[in-house]
Amino acid sequence: MIKPKNDYINREISWLHFNDRVLQESADKDVPLIERLRFLGIFSNNLDEFFKVRYATVKRIVDVGKSGKSVLGGEKAKDLLEEITKNVIQLQAKSGKILQQIEKELATEHIYIIDEGEVNESQAAFVKDYFLKEVNPELITIILNNLNEFPTLKDTAAYLAVRMVLKGDDKLEITENGMQYALIEIPKRLQRFVVLSEDNGKNYIMMVDDVIRFCLDQIFTMFEFDDISAHMIKITRDAELDMDNDLSKSFIDKISSSVEHRKISDPVRFVYDKGIKMDTLRFLKGKMNIEETDSVIPGGRYHNRRDYMGFPSLGRSDLQYKKIKPLLVEDFHLNESILGQIAVKDYMVYTPYQNYSYVVNFLKEAALDPQVKKIKLTIYRLANNSQIAAALINAAKNGKEVTVQIELQARFDEQANIKYANQFQEEGIKLIFGIPGLKVHTKVCFIEREEENGIKRYGFISTGNFNESTAKIYTDYTLFTAHDAILKEVNKVFDFFEVPYKINKYKHLIVSPHYTKNVFSKLIDNEIANALVGKDAFIKIKMNSFTSYKMVDKLYEASRAGVKVQLIIRGICCLIPGVEGMSENIEAISVVDKFLEHPRVFIFGNDGNPKVYISSADWMTRNLDYRVEVGCPIYDKDIKQEVLDTFQISWDDNIKARVFSSKHDNAYKDDNKAKVRSQFAIYDYYKKKVEA
Repeated sequence: MIKPKNDYINREISWLHFNDRVLQESADKDVPLIERLRFLGIFSNNLDEFFKVRYATVKRIVDVGKSGKSVLGGEKAKDLLEEITKNVIQLQAKSGKILQQIEKELATEHIYIIDEGEVNESQAAFVKDYFLKEVNPELITIILNNLNEFPTLKDTAAYLAVRMVLKGDDKLEITENGMQYALIEIPKRLQRFVVLSEDNGKNYIMMVDDVIRFCLDQIFTMFEFDDISAHMIKITRDAELDMDNDLSKSFIDKISSSVEHRKISDPVRFVYDKGIKMDTLRFLKGKMNIEETDSVIPGGRYHNRRDYMGFPSLGRSDLQYKKIKPLLVEDFHLNESILGQIAVKDYMVYTPYQNYSYVVNFLKEAALDPQVKKIKLTIYRLANNSQIAAALINAAKNGKEVTVQIELQARFDEQANIKYANQFQEEGIKLIFGIPGLKVHTKVCFIEREEENGIKRYGFISTGNFNESTAKIYTDYTLFTAHDAILKEVNKVFDFFEVPYKINKYKHLIVSPHYTKNVFSKLIDNEIANALVGKDAFIKIKMNSFTSYKMVDKLYEASRAGVKVQLIIRGICCLIPGVEGMSENIEAISVVDKFLEHPRVFIFGNDGNPKVYISSADWMTRNLDYRVEVGCPIYDKDIKQEVLDTFQISWDDNIKARVFSSKHDNAYKDDNKAKVRSQFAIYDYYKKKVEA
C-alpha cells in the first residue's frame, strides 16, 4: 500500500465521507423504500449542520488570515474550503440522482410525487382550496426591487425566488430591466408534503413548494406579467455561539442572546436551484453580498431535503422498517422496585434493543420513595415532552433535594434547555450551569437513600442522553449500579461542577478534562508492554468519532509494537488504518444502518483479563480537553461478557459495515463469511437471553 501524503485524514473531509455512508443507505435497494427517502432527509439535515458549524469554523480561520494547518491535519484552510465545496457539489448531485431513482421506484408502488405541471382537473380544485385555506395565510411574501435593504434570510429556511416578466414599457422604470423579483418564505410549520386524495389505489403527493407554484397567480394578482417562475434558494448561517462579556447578564440571558444572534450571523452557504435564470441569480447574489469565500452550490429543484425525514407513511408498513418491540433485561423486572433490584446486582440496558422504561421508572420510583433524600442528574438533551423532567419535578414537589446540571450550550438544543432550566427553577430544583470554558457532556445520575444501615447510594452511568425519543433510534448502554465506590466518585463529579478549582482524584471513573487522555494512554501502554514481551495484546474501541491526533498517534505506536487494534467508528475517523510501518495492525469499520450507533466502548486485552469501559466521551480533542466526561469500568462478569459479545457482533457485520482505508471509498466489508447484520443480530442475541 502506498503511504498517504499525511498521517491523518482531515476531519471535515472524513465527516463528508461519513455523510456519504448515510447517502449509501438511501441508495440501498435492500432498505425499505420510504426509509430510503428518510435517509436522504438525514443526509441533508447533516449537511446543513456541517455548514453551520464545521464549514463556518474553517471559514473563520480564512477570514482572520490564518493558514490553520496545525489544526486541520496539515491542510490550509483556504484549500480545505475549496475541497469541501467540490465534495459537497458531488454529493448533492449524487443525492439528486438517488432521489430521481427513488421517485421512479415509488411509482411502481403507485405512489406519485407530482409537480404543479402534473395536476389534473380533479386535483386542481383540491390544490387551490388547500392553498387558500392552509398555505396562503402562512406565507410571507416580499417584493424586492425597491427595497433599500435586502431582508435578512432565516438560516436554512426555504425560499422561493420569484421572477416576473412584466407587461408594458411603463413598468420598466420601477423594475430591473422589466423584471420584478420577489421572495416567498415557506414557514417551517407548514407540512412540506401535501397528500392528495387517493385515486384508484394510487397515492399522489405534492411538495408544498409546488402547491405555491401552482397558485402563484393568486399571490401576485396586482401585477400584469407575461411570465412568472419560482426557484428555491436557501442560506446557511454560522451557528457558533459568540458569548458577550456583560457581567450584569445571567448565564441563561447570555446563551439566549447568543442564540438570537445566530439569526443574523454571517452566511456560509448559498444553495440555489440550478434551473434559476442567471439574471435572477445575479440580482440575488448582488443584493445579499454573497462573497467568493462563501460556498455557492447549485442544487436541484427542492432544498431542505431534511423534510424527507418526515415523509408520510401512507399506511404502507411494507415500505418501512418493521418496528421492534424493546425487550426486557434478563431478570430485571419493570413491575418490581428498580432500586431494590439494583441493590443486589448491577444491570445493563442496551437501547433501543432493550426497554428505556428502566431509566424512567428508576427516576419515578426515586421521586416517590420517602427514603430517597437526594437526586442528582446531568442533562444534555431532553425529549420535547420529557418524562425525565417530569420525574425530577415530581421529586422536588415531594421534598427531595434535586440537583440538575443542565448544559445550556448543547448545540441546537440551547432554546429547549433554556425552557427546561426556567421550568426547573420555578419548581425549586437546584440548577448548575456548568463550568466556564467546559461543556458538560457526561451522562450520570446519583441518588442517596436513607436505609437501616445508613446512607445507600444508587445511580446510573450512560453513553447516551436521557431522552426517551432518541432512545428509540440511538444505540446506547446504561449501567445501573449500587457500587458504592463508583457512586461516591460520581458524586465527586457533581462537586467539581460547583467547585471547579478543586480537582478530585478517581480510582474507578475516567473523567475529562483532567484524566481521560492520560488513563487511556496508560491502558494502551500496558497493551504495548504486553505485545513487546510476546503476550496476546489487543484493543477494541467503539466510538462516534475519532479526531484526537494525540490518540491517533498513540494507536499508531501500539500498532508498530504489534498490538491488534479493532475500531468501530460511526462518523469521523482521522486515523488511517492498514498502512505498512504505521498502522498495519489496525482495522477500522463504520456501521450505518437502521439505528444510529452511539455508544462509546473501550476494551483492553490486559493479558487475558480484559478491562472494559463505557463512556460519554469520543476521542476528540473537545471531549478529552474541553468537556466534562465520565467513563465507567464494567466490573460485573456477566455484563462485561455482554459488552464483549455485542462488540464482536458489530465487528462481524458484513452487510452494513464499511471499511476505512487510505482509499476513502466507503467500500462495504466483504469477508466471505456467513452474513451478519449486526443491529438485527444484537436484537436476536438479547431476545434469546430473555427466552432462555
